[in-house]
Amino acid sequence: MGQIGIWQIVIIAVVVVLLFGRGKISELMGDVAKGINSFKKGLKDEETEVARTIDQKSSETVAEAKEKTNS
Repeated sequence: MGQIGIWQIVIIAVVVVLLFGRGKISELMGDVAKGINSFKKGLKDEETEVARTIDQKSSETVAEAKEKTNS
């Protein structure tokens, strides 16, 4: 009794389609897809920024080490 079966899911899907219509649902799914893509792009940009920061700090560390050995 506590589990949702396939028929309950089908009935819910039919009711949602009847209430909102196919056009509105596809529009909402398009917005969700845009949001997911934007989120992935943000993560990718953040990873790039972190990698750039790490490279910059390692370059500074190497430059400092060279200065110390030259002194």
